[in-house]
Amino acid sequence: MQRRSPGVLLKSTLLATTIASAVVMPAMASSHREGPYITGAPKVDGTDFYMFRSYEPGRQDYVTLLANYIPFQDPQGGPHFYQFDPNALYEIHIDNNGDAKEDITFQFRFKSTSKRTALPIGDKQVPIPLINSSTISGVNPASLNVRETYTVDIVRGDRRGGTRGTVTNVNGGGAEFDKPVDNIGGKTFPDGYDTYANQHIYNVAIPGCGNGRVFVGQRKEPFYIAVGKIFDLFNLNPLGPENAGNKNDLENKNISTIALEVPIACLTAGGDPVLGAYTTASLRQGQLVNPMPGSGLNNATKEGGAWTQVSRLGMPLVNEVVIGLEDKDRFNASKPKDDAQFLNYVTNPVLPKLVETLFPSAKAPANFPRTDLVTVFLKGIRGLNQPANVTPSEMLRLNTSIAPTPAASQSPLGVAAGDNAGFPNGRRPADDIVDLSLRVAMGALCTLTGTADTLQVGCKPADAPAGGLALTDGVRRTAADYQSAFPYLTTPLPGSFNQ
Repeated sequence: MQRRSPGVLLKSTLLATTIASAVVMPAMASSHREGPYITGAPKVDGTDFYMFRSYEPGRQDYVTLLANYIPFQDPQGGPHFYQFDPNALYEIHIDNNGDAKEDITFQFRFKSTSKRTALPIGDKQVPIPLINSSTISGVNPASLNVRETYTVDIVRGDRRGGTRGTVTNVNGGGAEFDKPVDNIGGKTFPDGYDTYANQHIYNVAIPGCGNGRVFVGQRKEPFYIAVGKIFDLFNLNPLGPENAGNKNDLENKNISTIALEVPIACLTAGGDPVLGAYTTASLRQGQLVNPMPGSGLNNATKEGGAWTQVSRLGMPLVNEVVIGLEDKDRFNASKPKDDAQFLNYVTNPVLPKLVETLFPSAKAPANFPRTDLVTVFLKGIRGLNQPANVTPSEMLRLNTSIAPTPAASQSPLGVAAGDNAGFPNGRRPADDIVDLSLRVAMGALCTLTGTADTLQVGCKPADAPAGGLALTDGVRRTAADYQSAFPYLTTPLPGSFNQ
């Protein structure tokens, strides 16, 4: 694939209301509790997925992948807090040739081990009911009653039948990594939670790739949205200021993050710099519930059978507000190569019409089939992040030949504001996917492509009566609200934050 010229990329910059996860309008949060089945399985509920060239100084030759799970975490959620499911398989998939099939998969498995800490109570040694017995510092201290660890494998080819390798710690060669316990509160971490958590950032050796970094742990919820007002029949001014000070309804929540930094050269193949990626979680087909388990952790069920995918997330907001109610579980269980079965949700979207019913002046596009949404949603924008030989499929896409933008210079509107290293060329934590998604749903690509269809999206300005509109939910964050170094997401709120 030819490298994108600055002129072509600047043309894509005109997508001032474009680039987004296609037809989406926000709902509760990016993909939190988006399907009927997943509402009952929060430990395997993927909420957001990010992929971008690392913008930490000196790390520009790496790609950072962030997969968030376990939504709506109240910081004070003890005594167990929020652990990954040891009976699940968490994966990040990379498609590096545009054929809608995984070429590289990173697999994460978790284990929780009780240390059976007990206190002398009278003449008995009685196990404590807490996850820690005293203050915590360092990796796996004696005071941490439950140790959570994980392993990482890399699989090339098919995720189940491909060639497998084990990711190891550069320091000592071990294959098991400790996950920091959640931010219980200030008294528990005398050296500060950041000091404690940062000791769990590991330099790792990735077979066939060289070295990278990994971190798994709790972070402050990065997604931002005025969801309460949106649910109330869009009870805000959608044409008002982009930073109107509306309440971010996820401001007081935490999330659990799988963060991986991998050399670009490891991920790309065949000269095409564009990557497609998505994250999934799978459970075993069979489960036997034991209502009276023996002593120990995580033994209330017995699992068996093949892995069954129950969560899928690439572009934000897709399953939550694009896929019809009856097909949400099907989408979560599907692979990108089979996305033709969901095509009608893209070519004949429901949500733009719903916007029109709430705001009659915002006329929805009627250029059916919506080829503009097929382009941004299933292919990527030509000259920006479309693979050379693309099979239409839903996933997040990143052109790794575009240099990262330093944190201080990033725009939350990404490509739309001339920042070609941002959404939809991958996704960074501060990118405002809500505003962008609203605008592209109302036909911004048709307006900006011009009568000559410069962007090759198959529509024209006359197909977008509302012109895309400068729609907004009035909530805005910038890169300054996040860390500027791996793992980029900010310190989770402590359990005692509201006291």
